[in-house]
Amino acid sequence: MNFQDFSDSESEFEDLQFLALTILLMKKRKKRRYWVHPVNRKKELKGEFHCLVKELKSDDERFHQYFRLSKTQVNEIHSLIELDIKKIHTKFRKPIGTRERLAVCLRFLATGNSFRSLGFNYRMGFTTVKVIAEEVCAAIWKKLSPIVMSKPTGQMWRDIAKDFKNLWHFPNCIGALDGKHVAIICPINAGSTFYNYKNEHSVVLLALVDAHYNFIMIDVGAYGRNSDGGIFQELLMGKMFDRNQLNVPPNKSINGNTNALPYTIVADAAFTLKTYLMKPYSKAKLVNNDHNKIFNYCLSRACRTVENAFGILRARFRVFQGPLQVQPYMADKIILAACCLHNFLSPNTQETEGILSQEIEINSSNALIDIGSLNRNPSQDAIQVREAYKTYFVSSEGQVSWQFQAIRRSN
Repeated sequence: MNFQDFSDSESEFEDLQFLALTILLMKKRKKRRYWVHPVNRKKELKGEFHCLVKELKSDDERFHQYFRLSKTQVNEIHSLIELDIKKIHTKFRKPIGTRERLAVCLRFLATGNSFRSLGFNYRMGFTTVKVIAEEVCAAIWKKLSPIVMSKPTGQMWRDIAKDFKNLWHFPNCIGALDGKHVAIICPINAGSTFYNYKNEHSVVLLALVDAHYNFIMIDVGAYGRNSDGGIFQELLMGKMFDRNQLNVPPNKSINGNTNALPYTIVADAAFTLKTYLMKPYSKAKLVNNDHNKIFNYCLSRACRTVENAFGILRARFRVFQGPLQVQPYMADKIILAACCLHNFLSPNTQETEGILSQEIEINSSNALIDIGSLNRNPSQDAIQVREAYKTYFVSSEGQVSWQFQAIRRSN
């Protein structure tokens, strides 16, 4: 036997081994008992969509409580994503309708119920519910994000800055920035990658929010173990701000007596001080310095808009009340879809003013909490910009009537 014959024999033996192993696995595989479970065959007669949801259409209030959206809003979303979630009708089985698929996803976001629980309610397979939620969330982000979260323009930044000055008394502010850790179950083979300082696994939602709690820009999916400031620096959002690629208008004077100052975003101490990003003074610089405390207080009030946005998002969509029972790739889709729906359900001016009135009465000691002194090396230009804003807040033109009472309470 020559070498070529030996190689051919070895290859044939390996093929036979593979074939035998495949046959063995097929024998051990549990046979599927049903193509459609008998319980699920009654979906159109007793399923929740065909019974309860149909009845809720005659009661606007209960319909809104069930979906967190009105009938008009649900219909509008359905018209946007219908073609993206539609399935082809085959001769073997009838596909689940697009309205029912949307209903399953919205109910999942509104309640956070497990896929198994929703499967029993809607008389669907548990895996089917999961696939529907994933596909509909992806379609919502694809179709709705260009409408409710479009790329900012110069005029848009100016309008946002005007709202921040009128509502939160912070001039030239174009957004509040922060990160929210969205808890998830322990991912498969992830190790400590998603394990955060709260001793739980999470993905990070980094968001820039306007004065009315709407998301201007978001990024989802960063590892939970990373800090908010570090995430911002590495993301495209942070790099575009650094390179001035987001149509931010040129510097503008905050009053008639000062030099032009850059438009800025506000954030907490976890971020790095930049000319376009204002953060609070460290704890060491608050000792016997009321002016620094006043700046921290004014900045903290503006920063509350992003915290309020996260709170509204969590209250509207109870899927965020506990850890998401999904893997990170699907958690990202859920968060993106929920943020789009949040903007789609944008709170009106009365709701914003209602929360604002509560903010003024809040114990001001919370506004002066310093997260801690971090090892940062802010540029001299950024320090000078912060000093200029501080000077404005302690002047007669920039101060609010309750700020001195606020810092006295914190002492």
